[in-house]
Amino acid sequence: MPRFVPTRSDDPVAAKLLDDYFMSRALSFTTHPGGYRVTLPDPAWFTPPRGEFLLVLDDADQPIGCGGVRRVDDLNGLTTYEVKHVWIEGPARGRGWSRLLMNELESRAQAFGAQQLVLDTNESLTAAQHLYRTSGYEEIPAYNLNKNATNWFRKRLE
Repeated sequence: MPRFVPTRSDDPVAAKLLDDYFMSRALSFTTHPGGYRVTLPDPAWFTPPRGEFLLVLDDADQPIGCGGVRRVDDLNGLTTYEVKHVWIEGPARGRGWSRLLMNELESRAQAFGAQQLVLDTNESLTAAQHLYRTSGYEEIPAYNLNKNATNWFRKRLE
């Protein structure tokens, strides 16, 4: 089972994982002629209770992924947090750890008072979209101006 460890998004281990994440996005991104635009996450976005950034550690305590949640403007009168930078390194995929990470991020956001979660993604990320849909997220109209995004999702929390 993976372990989830809070960290700053600019921690060297988190920065390495985010570099891998951004490199993967840039290599597979074909939606916009300008290519993928990297926006480094501000560590202040992920400081409790405004948000939290997590490292995913495998059974040997090696970092194999990351992800975060952060508070954004309320949508439809509900306290809203956004899921960002969900990433599991290639060799660690296929074990269901992305879903466990999503569940952990949801729990953390809920502990901060989130009533719903939102996220954006790109149409080229079909596995990610499958994960979101099967985790109870529904497609919604755009809630932000992210130039990399083509699809937006939300999930009400109970």
